[in-house]
Amino acid sequence: MKPVASLSLDLDNQWSYMKTHGDAGWDSYTSYLDVVVPRVLDFLATRGLRITFFVVGQDAALERNREALAALPAAGHEVGNHSFRHEPWLHLYSEDELQTELERAEDAITAATGYRPTGFRGPGYSLSETTLRVLVQRGYQYDASTLPTYIGPVARAFYFRTARLDDEQQRERSQLFGSFRDGMRPIGPYRWSVGDTTLLELPVTTMPLVKVPIHVSYLLYLSAYSPALARLYFTTAITACRLAGVGPSILLHPLDFLGARDVDALAFFPGMAVPLERKLQTVATALELLTRSFDVRPVGEHAAELNRREDLRVMTPRFHHPGAPRVGEASR
Repeated sequence: MKPVASLSLDLDNQWSYMKTHGDAGWDSYTSYLDVVVPRVLDFLATRGLRITFFVVGQDAALERNREALAALPAAGHEVGNHSFRHEPWLHLYSEDELQTELERAEDAITAATGYRPTGFRGPGYSLSETTLRVLVQRGYQYDASTLPTYIGPVARAFYFRTARLDDEQQRERSQLFGSFRDGMRPIGPYRWSVGDTTLLELPVTTMPLVKVPIHVSYLLYLSAYSPALARLYFTTAITACRLAGVGPSILLHPLDFLGARDVDALAFFPGMAVPLERKLQTVATALELLTRSFDVRPVGEHAAELNRREDLRVMTPRFHHPGAPRVGEASR
């Protein structure tokens, strides 16, 4: 039997990219869901794959997106919570603000899809002790917000180069994509210690040892220079995961399935210059390599298997607000 891996897609919408980037007009909630959702569902159905879509509550609250979002569970996919307002500075929220944020997202997602989420991923990999506490209080089965890599500050600097942000906006986004210390976290699953209980953490997998990102958006960036290099990179990552005994949790984004002609307002994003047909071929090749080595499932099913295990490490969460020194997580 193949070891289990998981596949998810953060359903960030056009307005959410514009908002984080500081672009005017984001609050009209411009959407490409009517284009990307049918395209992704057809792509997955052709390959017999079921995955997790992390949905933003604001999109679910808008009537014009309901048909697209209702199609997700109808096609057999899991739906997770990706916050309501998609603000990558979620770690700055108070406990009351987080309770409201998650509740609004849950209610909107349930109304749109008929599926009440029990898994969460913070926008921009934002996470805090308060978020973990609220997730436990609200009965979540897993969190999937961490990206254990050292290159977060590099990715943030690259992103800020084209952003239109004032000082306050830069402060809010000062932890976007994480810090160098995030690379010290495990790439495999573990449990967070939260009060007198624990919560499963299923990280977005990075390459064993070197901990560079391996989700598909990075492959597309590489493929702009060399499709052969992108394939070799992902093949190496999958092989390393097998050797390390890690069932990877691989991440997709809507822009992996959209070309510049579909959404020219996001031309600043890495990989958007890659022609759509080449993009889809790169995604197809990556998923073929993944399914050849692993039994690929939605994140919730992967988490359910892991929650039956008693040998997972338990980590004590220690996070700090931007500007304060960060302390690495301690294990027990």
